[in-house]
Amino acid sequence: MKKIITTSKAPAPIGPYNQAVLSGNTLYTSGQIAINPENGELVLDSIKIETKQVMNNLKEVLAAAEMTFENVIKTSIFISDMNNFAEINAVYGEYFNEETAPARETVEVVNLPKFVNVEISAIAVK
Repeated sequence: MKKIITTSKAPAPIGPYNQAVLSGNTLYTSGQIAINPENGELVLDSIKIETKQVMNNLKEVLAAAEMTFENVIKTSIFISDMNNFAEINAVYGEYFNEETAPARETVEVVNLPKFVNVEISAIAVK
């Protein structure tokens, strides 16, 4: 059985999807982009600030399912320019313990929703 996870502390979906779905003990999050949930505005001041907003949004979705980044077993990172990888990776790394960090892939894509620079999704297990 699946349970829909929602929180007002992360951006509301901008299409026919939910912030996350819990199936058994496994949480599947939708990709998070740098939307400030308080005002709905994009946060694109710099790639580091943008990535921090993405990670904070993801943190709130995890919290709504009573999980943390320690529960994350897999992430997917989509970026519009591989030249931003080092800065994105540096911010991303602040949220995980390197010894227990999840598996992940990072993929450069042509465009992302709202033409942002980074989108990150996660799979987590209780």
